Amino acid sequence: MQVQEIRSRLVERARALGLEAETEEALLDQLLDREISVQAPTDADCRRFYDEHPELFRSGDLVEADHILFAVTEHVPLAALRQQAQQVLDALLASPESFAQRAGELSNCPSAQVGGNLGQLTRSEVVPEFWQALTQSDAVGVLPKLVETRYGLHIVRVARRVAGRVLPLENVRAQIEARLAERALQQALRDYAHALMHEQAAHHH
Repeated sequence: MQVQEIRSRLVERARALGLEAETEEALLDQLLDREISVQAPTDADCRRFYDEHPELFRSGDLVEADHILFAVTEHVPLAALRQQAQQVLDALLASPESFAQRAGELSNCPSAQVGGNLGQLTRSEVVPEFWQALTQSDAVGVLPKLVETRYGLHIVRVARRVAGRVLPLENVRAQIEARLAERALQQALRDYAHALMHEQAAHHH
């Protein structure tokens, strides 16, 4: 179904309803205003979305961490790099006290100079896949799995966590309402376009 085709069907529909406007744009606006009604999200809808997605409304989480980066480069096959990183990880899980020393020797990150220390990190300071690995459990110490990001493979040690807070629903209600309304509108437009297609298809047979 091409956009152009949908558009011409909508215009046909508007004319059939006797709507008139200066431009096709204005005609389509009138049609959609008239034909599509989207219920405003209710309090219960907002509350449900808020309860189901607490991670979207957290603010101020801090994680203090160190890492050893095995950077992916053109010359090193990933399988060999992964094997090397895994061996180092296994050794560090057994004796975590040598973390800083190994970081100094092996890490392809400027933080190697300071034993791999990244300091206090917040969500906005690191790539999403790194943050996800940092926050998917409450564990501290050397994380048991290699963390893979766009930069390469990381061995990560979490020194401490400072939990932020979940913003109260009141503070984020407008944001949630806008998001749900947008989603409802998309769905209504989709349903309307589909219904129109079926109706037209029925007429043509």
